[in-house]
Amino acid sequence: MSIVDVKNLSIEFRVDGRWVPAVDNISFCLEKGEILALVGESGCGKSVTCMSLARLLPEPPARYSSGEILVHGKSVLNLNKRELREVRRHKIGYIFQEPSVSLNPVFRVGDQIAEAIFLRKDAASSDVKGEVLDLLNQVGISDPEERIRSYPHQLSGGMQQRIMIAMALAGKPDILVADEPTTALDVTIQAQILDLLSEIRKKRNMSIILVTHNLGIVSDMADRVVVMYAGRTVESAATDEIMNNPVHPYTRALLSAVPKLGHSDERLTTIRGTVPSPVNYPKGCRFFGRCTLAEKKKLTEKELLCEIAVPEWREVENPDGIKKGHFCRCHYLQ
Repeated sequence: MSIVDVKNLSIEFRVDGRWVPAVDNISFCLEKGEILALVGESGCGKSVTCMSLARLLPEPPARYSSGEILVHGKSVLNLNKRELREVRRHKIGYIFQEPSVSLNPVFRVGDQIAEAIFLRKDAASSDVKGEVLDLLNQVGISDPEERIRSYPHQLSGGMQQRIMIAMALAGKPDILVADEPTTALDVTIQAQILDLLSEIRKKRNMSIILVTHNLGIVSDMADRVVVMYAGRTVESAATDEIMNNPVHPYTRALLSAVPKLGHSDERLTTIRGTVPSPVNYPKGCRFFGRCTLAEKKKLTEKELLCEIAVPEWREVENPDGIKKGHFCRCHYLQ
């Protein structure tokens, strides 16, 4: 059984007196010890989806209009406040975007990590300071005795992100959600943070959801990829399958926009237009207005099937007629 199972989940926000869809009928699962990447442009619903796993979205203005979220087989949407606290303390750890914003500027980083430890049931019997130092060592911070007395502003962006990872690990969670963990970091530090997450997964057999807009950084790290666009999942498959055999035109465009070593003279592909606003999503395929393939699926002389009908989420067959758990949502394939 999957450690996380999201089924037909839809989330809406109350905006100016109306309910606006942020996530629309998405489904995916996370296996034990697996790294799952959620990929897509900003505004596609990745962060909203991840925050919903522990019901961190304030209700209102958010509401879960349909579907279910199962963590260890239990429905998160049906848990009471006490049970939700247990999920947030021990089951799911979060690494949020922008550590400089997430860390409390008036508390020393050692105290902030210790607070996460105190929330555990076994905190009374543990050496809290020793555990804080051990966590700092695990995330690669040198001279931890000195660093536990530092305030966030005294640390570099990379070290702040390592502190955030240590805080997330302090609760000994089964699942780690890394929401854009390399945002605002230089390329060298990005690689170090991603290597650290891979090492943590191996040592703890931890399941990780990696949220990113860059398919390039997940090619060597993730086991599976879910591509999101405008609140919907548009493609899902094993990482090698996505990289070598992308099917949805949006996935192809994302991959074409990734620079390649040894191809400095090659012109990068751009995706015309922008992600549509949730206030005014298209009726049919939400990628319709930016898709170069849409014109090939004409319904009549004046109408396009892509424009008026929502494409189905279906499994893709390879040229030999074999299905490999590769799913896509596109009229062009039907």
